[in-house]
Amino acid sequence: MILADAVWRAKIVRDHPEIDRHLSDVLRAVTKPDHVAVDPIFAERTRYYARGVGPSRWLLVVVSYEQVPARIVSAFANRKDPRSWSA
Repeated sequence: MILADAVWRAKIVRDHPEIDRHLSDVLRAVTKPDHVAVDPIFAERTRYYARGVGPSRWLLVVVSYEQVPARIVSAFANRKDPRSWSA
């Protein structure tokens, strides 16, 4: 899996500037997630959640498996529990 610098700067940080200081948390969310869910819109994408890291309650990272190697395509803070989460 990769995270292209262009995607990190030109998309993720531009769209979600609060995430800029949390690159290590983004990578941790994918390698050691607290919750994983299928993306409800794109079948070949997976949502990885890390709880209690980043700028909010949850850090949500979306990985696309539409190409090889897989790529992180989005990351942002989220206050709400994932729909499929059960503590």
